[in-house]
Amino acid sequence: MKKIGIIICDRYHTCAGGKCLRSLRNREGAFALYKNEEVELVGYTTCGGCPGGNVEYAPEEMKKNGAEVIHLATGLIVGYPPCPRLRAFTEFIPVKYRLNVVAGTHPVPQKYFLTHRKLGTWESTASQELIRHVITDEETRLAYD
Repeated sequence: MKKIGIIICDRYHTCAGGKCLRSLRNREGAFALYKNEEVELVGYTTCGGCPGGNVEYAPEEMKKNGAEVIHLATGLIVGYPPCPRLRAFTEFIPVKYRLNVVAGTHPVPQKYFLTHRKLGTWESTASQELIRHVITDEETRLAYD
């Protein structure tokens, strides 16, 4: 069984996790990585707000609960502006806690996809690498609008 933790952007601190949990249940977006595995969610929290101070501590708690992977929620990718510290988080957590990190949870909703495409947000190779697990087909993106 794969045990995961989710860290969301504090801008969305009132989020009930509906899209993340739905995509986990349906193995969509970044959770398609576990298509043939049992998964247990062992932690869910915010980054703590800019500059993401909770990212320094939350993975430790999740690891104590058995987490093997930390997912940085799709909101960190699609919010405007996207989280400027996302790359730092993806580098810090594996070094500090020896946990794998995946950028993204649920598929990018179509409305965000269209806006960021117009803005050119994800044109760089580095950005393409970060979003690769959550850019899906249009039908799936529309289902997450």
